[in-house]
Amino acid sequence: MNRQIKLIWDFRGPAALKTAEHHVKHLNEFIAMEKTELNITGFKEINDMHSIAFMIVEEKEMISVRDLLKPHRGEVYVA
Repeated sequence: MNRQIKLIWDFRGPAALKTAEHHVKHLNEFIAMEKTELNITGFKEINDMHSIAFMIVEEKEMISVRDLLKPHRGEVYVA
């Protein structure tokens, strides 16, 4: 099994959750246009002032997706 990478965008402030939720729509549009191998996205509220949006990619796609979308950070994804 190939390693998967979770690309993460951080949003802060009182509108962080809504912004993260909206960002996922753009990530899904990117997946549809670029036909990436995986189509796993989501958002999560860390606390009332910090939320994240994320996208899971195959390790071999990580560099090209990272360069196009500029995530704030990434980590190895374990389902």
